[in-house]
Amino acid sequence: MKPLFDKALEEVTKLHQTNNVIREFAEFPNDFKWHELASHQIPGAVLMANDASLETDTYQPLRDALIAPWQVADWRETYRDTNIGEDFLSRFACYELFGHAGHFHTEKMRGFLLYSDANLYYPWHHHPAEELYFIIAGEASFATEGNQPKLLKSGDTVFHASNQPHNMQTHGKGVLAYVLWRNEFDTAPVLTDRLN
Repeated sequence: MKPLFDKALEEVTKLHQTNNVIREFAEFPNDFKWHELASHQIPGAVLMANDASLETDTYQPLRDALIAPWQVADWRETYRDTNIGEDFLSRFACYELFGHAGHFHTEKMRGFLLYSDANLYYPWHHHPAEELYFIIAGEASFATEGNQPKLLKSGDTVFHASNQPHNMQTHGKGVLAYVLWRNEFDTAPVLTDRLN
């Protein structure tokens, strides 16, 4: 199990070293400690592993390394006890590669792999943490409160300020993203009821 996550962390480290936007978002942790987590499977992880629409010319090694542990990852179910609906829960997937609850422990920041199936709406939500999305493969439209949606593809980034409501909509392709949280990242995201 650990070698798969070691490779994922290796590829993520390369991204932090070569991408200026990511490097400037936050200093990459240097205190990672392996954290043995039990595998927790969800339907969205199976969809991700078989999604041929997750295309990228530049980031194939990163994509493959982050997908590779899909059968042994501790997949999160952040919205399980909300009214988000079973369709969303069955076609969305996220695991924490590093952070205070990740496969590698650090208290400095959090890094997630996030997947959304084609034609899926991720409703308005917010959280205290500042957030950076890096699109690895596929594409999706992202919107923040008061702004029109913008289509992002492989290599694009979007920043969400603390407690800034935002949403995501995939269309004909799924999307695979590397998501970073900094500052006040102990509070899970919540749905922004006034906008949903």
